[in-house]
Amino acid sequence: MIKSELIAKLAAENPHLTHRDIERVVGVILERMITALEQGGRVELRGFGAFSVRARPARSGRNPRTGDAVSVPAKHVPFFKSGKELRARLNAED
Repeated sequence: MIKSELIAKLAAENPHLTHRDIERVVGVILERMITALEQGGRVELRGFGAFSVRARPARSGRNPRTGDAVSVPAKHVPFFKSGKELRARLNAED
């Protein structure tokens, strides 16, 4: 599901809200999540999972085309750990 599909589904389920309002709410939620992660925080959605940021150290890598050694700088990457309820629903046998 992509962002526009989420907005369309929420709009269909909530006819009393305008499409623009739903789009704004989804945008604000995602922006707050990004801001929290930028500041080194953690975003936890109970039953769904938790987003956090992990630091990756600088390392030496290889250019796959030429085989030359390349230095890869240190960076921060997003990390997601699924919640217990999400894992249970994904692994439930019908």
